[in-house]
Amino acid sequence: MLFNSFEFLLFLPVVFILYWFVFNKKLLWQNALVLVASYFFYGWWSWQFMGLLMLSTLLDYVYGFSVASPDRKRARFFLTLSIINNLGILGIFKYYNFFALQFQQGFGLLGIHIDPVLLNVALPVGISFYTFHGMSYVFDIYRGHQKPIRSFVDYAVFVSFFPLLVAGPIERANHLLPQVQRPRYFNFTRAMQGCRLILWGMFKKVVIADSLSGTVDMIFTNYHELNAFSLIMGAIAFSFQIYGDFSGYSDIALGTAKLFGFELLSNFKFPYFSRDVAEFWRRWHISLSSWFRDYLYIPLGGSKHGKYKAIRNTFIIFLVSGFWHGASWNFIAWGALHACGFLPLLLLNRNRKHVSDVVAQDSALPSLKEFWQMLTTFIFVTIAWIFFRADTISQAAGYIKRIVVNSMQQPSQFLHAPMGKGALVYIVPMLLMDWTLRRNERILAAPRNKLVRYIIYYILFALILLNLGKENSFIYFQF
Repeated sequence: MLFNSFEFLLFLPVVFILYWFVFNKKLLWQNALVLVASYFFYGWWSWQFMGLLMLSTLLDYVYGFSVASPDRKRARFFLTLSIINNLGILGIFKYYNFFALQFQQGFGLLGIHIDPVLLNVALPVGISFYTFHGMSYVFDIYRGHQKPIRSFVDYAVFVSFFPLLVAGPIERANHLLPQVQRPRYFNFTRAMQGCRLILWGMFKKVVIADSLSGTVDMIFTNYHELNAFSLIMGAIAFSFQIYGDFSGYSDIALGTAKLFGFELLSNFKFPYFSRDVAEFWRRWHISLSSWFRDYLYIPLGGSKHGKYKAIRNTFIIFLVSGFWHGASWNFIAWGALHACGFLPLLLLNRNRKHVSDVVAQDSALPSLKEFWQMLTTFIFVTIAWIFFRADTISQAAGYIKRIVVNSMQQPSQFLHAPMGKGALVYIVPMLLMDWTLRRNERILAAPRNKLVRYIIYYILFALILLNLGKENSFIYFQF
């Protein structure tokens, strides 16, 4: 089931009413309702993969008890088994065809023809997210940060809570499980915050991201026929399409969770106001970045064992992050490009310069230095997005080459409006709104004037309804 569908607009209030007015007598009943609703939500997309989700959940639930064993050899064995099972599920469904084709091409270069058997099956939605939930739970038990959960229902809710099931944020057991296990009471203020987040998230996805998608598809499909200015506009449009699409999903997820008394981890903190690449990754897809930091980068040694290992570990984490997004060389190139952008900051010990502060913290506008830093970071990120959006590395390289060559051949084109200029109608308002909210991404403050507040709500809701019938899938569903 998609958030941006009429089915979800019916599903959500039904579950909400049952949750607070029928199943509110016992915590177990509430959790059981959430679990059934989550499986229904997932099964609406494809019931064929329900068994895979349940199997993954059951295995890690069982492994958790053995990983907690004081016998460290036994604990390591079942930790390894959990990793093999989760990565095996990912490898089969997400990466098998990629590696099979790479082997075919490799043997072809040696003059040996092989005809591999390929899987003709759709990638299960959310597989990259719920497998990471399971692995983090088992890892945390092994490290002593989490105790095994006795109630299978509670654990299954942690893995498959429907707001975050298919595209995150990637939750941690020690953050979400305590909320699952303790009684929850309806809070009107929190619920209204949730409704505002859902409304704004829907607007970003349905009105902004989906409207930009047509422009982006047209420009990237016909890039070899368009001038440089139009290609630049296409790349910028995609930067805001993917931001509106994914951060919109995250806002809806956070808002929906608030309606049921849960607080999820933040996934976005206005990344396009970042002043360097390191800050961008602390603000973009935060739950994934922190997951790789805690479960890959730090176990590899992080940056505490010399510059060589720090550089090695940085490239590993960015390459793995790129490969996590998709079984294609262009995603790996995207990760490698970000690693190269991060490397100078690491070597100069400036990668943690902007850890907690916000741009223009105490002023309405950024300084000239901050503006330049944000602009150059955004340009770098946008160039990298071309590799992310392109179907192949060669297409991405051709897109960038045409921008450079055509700019030199026809510099006068920048005096005229480019194709895709209509994207600014959606980009500028979103940027202005984000700028006003940049100090707190979780709470959308409502205008004090009641009439103004409801006029804004009505306009946003009307625009959403007018565009809702498209039901374009969220970009991160394919990951």
